Formats: sequence, C-alpha cells, structure tokens
Amino acid sequence: MKLATLDDGTRDGQLAVVSRDLKTAHVADGIAPSLRAALDDWAFIAPQLDTLYRQLNEGKAEGRARRPFDFDPARCMAPLPRASGRIIGAAWLHHHELERRAAGADLPVAWRETPQLAWAASDGFLGPRQDLVLAREEWGIDFGAELAVVSGDVAQGATVDAAHGQIRLLLLANDVTLQGLALEERAGGHGLLHAKPATSFAPVAVTPSELGEAWRGGKAALPLRVVWNGNPVGTLEAGEDMAFNFPQLLAALASSRAVTAGTIVSGGAVSNRTTRRHTPGYACIAAQRWQETIDGGEAVTQFMRFGDTVRIEMLDENGKSLFGAIEQTLKNSG
Repeated sequence: MKLATLDDGTRDGQLAVVSRDLKTAHVADGIAPSLRAALDDWAFIAPQLDTLYRQLNEGKAEGRARRPFDFDPARCMAPLPRASGRIIGAAWLHHHELERRAAGADLPVAWRETPQLAWAASDGFLGPRQDLVLAREEWGIDFGAELAVVSGDVAQGATVDAAHGQIRLLLLANDVTLQGLALEERAGGHGLLHAKPATSFAPVAVTPSELGEAWRGGKAALPLRVVWNGNPVGTLEAGEDMAFNFPQLLAALASSRAVTAGTIVSGGAVSNRTTRRHTPGYACIAAQRWQETIDGGEAVTQFMRFGDTVRIEMLDENGKSLFGAIEQTLKNSG
C-alpha cells in the first residue's frame, strides 16, 4: 500500500491512496482524514485503505464519491507532516567510522554492540518538492539520504519480534545537516539543535509488503540513488552494511519507554564500504569530505551553494521509483 498527504492548507493535510506505479491517486478522507489519524486506529483503518489501494490498482475505484486523479508529487506534503516523535539511529556504522577516522579516532566499542539513538525535531517536515530555504552557505549545508520507519504503539520492553510487528510504514528522507553549526554544537556537548533544520520526505509512504522479497530481516535491500546538481554522487545498497535493522532500532527505543503510534525512527545516513570492485559513492557530502581527509589529509569537496539541487530516490526490484523522488533546490532566505 502506498499513501500520501495532499496539501489542503491544514497542518496534517489530506490523506490519499496512491497507485503502485505512482501515476494515479484517490482521496481517502472518507476513511481517515489524515495519515496521523489513520495511525492512531491502524487495525481498523488499514484494511479499508488497502481495499481502496487494490481497487485503484485494478482500475475499480471509479464508483466512489470522488474519481481517481493524476498523482502530482508537487501537491504533496511530507506523508506524515508532523510526528509523535522522531529518532535518528546509527545503523550504518561505516558512516560514523569515517567521521571518527577523519578526526584520528576510533568508533567506540559500544556503538557496535548497542544501537545508538538520538532525538530529533518532529514538529514539522518538508514535502518532496519544497525548497530548502536557509540563511547562510557558511553553515555548511549538507543533504542526507536516509530511510525511516513509522511505528505503531510499542510497549515498553518490547522484543525485537514484537517491534517488527509494529512497523507500519517506510519513508525516504533528506535529513539536512548544517555541518558547520554541528561542529559548534557538538563541542558544547549538548546535542544538535540549530544544526538540524526541517527534514524533507519523499511523497509516498509505503507498507513493508510493497518491497516484496526486498524487505527481509527488517532491512530494505534496494538501491538508493543520490544526485547533486544533476551529477550522480551515490548509488548505495540500503540492505548492505546495516549493523542494526529497523526492528532492533525500534526495540532499543522501547527498552525504557513506550513508543507512541506515529513515531518515526531513522537509520541515519546510508553508507556502504568501498571495495575494489564497487564504489558506492555517498549519501551526504560530509562522508565524501571525511574520505578525502583520510586519503589526502584534507577535504576538498564543498558543501551546498545557493541554487544547488538534490534528488534522492529508491528503486524497487523492477527498477521503478518506490517512494517517488525528493527533488529540492537550495535557496537563500534573505
């Protein structure tokens, strides 16, 4: 099942079901007014949405009050425009190994043994075609291709298997980081705030079943593509080099607290290890800069400039866009 949120001028938008090929959609407000509301009563609402989804794919949704219409990602907000909570995990450890090596340090042993999690802002997200509007290039503006899951209610102390059963949807994100501000805030020792502006999401949220055989072991074994100013900079395999899968991340979050339906848990920036036969590129500029520092002693790749564009997309097993693409332009707020 594929779901989107149309911008109707409200905070939570209007829920729509989108066809598998991302060509048509049908408003679902007769079933639930928003995705946020649907997640609160998922056991009752999801089967109704799935029925509409099947009818849409079979061309049988004409009999409802509103007809199917051409799906336009530009009309979309983030699938979940605001969340119950948002967590960023450190699932692809190669990303963090590069950061530590560039600084002349090693990754702490604890990072390999237990999922590391951090809170992030969840009060408002950007849609897939909204511009990135920021004030200063000197902040070190960086894109970040990430995968995330949306949870149902998870009890405190839930097992990994129980957490797996509460994964409702998957999302594709551009988690922007202001790397210059991040250095300052990390030096202060109290976590990131100003360095993390609003995150953007691809137009469609998908149920794990949409991945077919590619959803295995709590991972999405599919290629992720990142294009910067029209140039491919990353073709990564999201199912590889993931030290902790999404059920493990969700269970770790629930180890000492209950998790509320509508919580987003990200695995962090996707990162593959480079081999002689496979150079996957990068999901964020910082990773490229760290590799340059390791290889040559200094980073040469610059962060984003005003007017730059970024495109992030994941392909299904047939080479088709799974979530739809994030396509954004960086603009000056001044």
